[in-house]
Amino acid sequence: MTDYKSNPQDGMDNKAKELILAVDDDEDILELLRYTFTKEGYRLLTAVSGESALRIAEKEIPDAILLDLMLPGISGLDVAKRLRSTPATERIPIIMLTAKGEESDIVIGLELGADDYLVKPFSPRVLTARLRAVLRRKTNPVVDELSAIHVAGISVFPERHDVHVDGVSIGLTATEFRLLHLLIRHPGWVYTRGQIVDEARGEDYPVTDRSVDVHIVSLRKKLGRCGKSIDTVRGVGYRFLD
Repeated sequence: MTDYKSNPQDGMDNKAKELILAVDDDEDILELLRYTFTKEGYRLLTAVSGESALRIAEKEIPDAILLDLMLPGISGLDVAKRLRSTPATERIPIIMLTAKGEESDIVIGLELGADDYLVKPFSPRVLTARLRAVLRRKTNPVVDELSAIHVAGISVFPERHDVHVDGVSIGLTATEFRLLHLLIRHPGWVYTRGQIVDEARGEDYPVTDRSVDVHIVSLRKKLGRCGKSIDTVRGVGYRFLD
């Protein structure tokens, strides 16, 4: 099998959308992605190996990468690691594509810097929606850690360590506040329990993987109707839905 590079101008005009790199050694999946994203107006590059994916990514600098984990040669996880360690590609959004039952690989991939993941077989409509979400996050300005945040009825005031729900102040522990602040700063981003532990750990508030779940339950309860905005990603961790 040889690498395939689509012509970015095929079926496009001068207003073509972002450039996407799809990496998978299954030609049927690549053909599905070509059809799906061409129809949506995106320009598409494809690669069937980790080595070629790295070459194309460093040369073309795509706006996002769809990355299969099980690749010949360099694995998808190693590709993600190398992309994140290279200045030219470190900020490119990555959506991992994985087979069912590979939760450990998903966790490792997210901790290496992947922005999202999708389990095979996947819905093209869901994948397109996930792609749009990571592209939106890419274009949004980084949130200042001390700036007030207002999302989905919740207001977070980092300088005062205060949280309001529908305008009413609620009492959170230091750990609960750090958990909420982490999740709400980047709506839609999936955080593993390990990443949450690293963020929320404090001298007076030790946090373990298991206790993260307990803190999340308590946080949801205190947030009332807004608690449903904290979404459980089964086998992986949590994210905030805006």
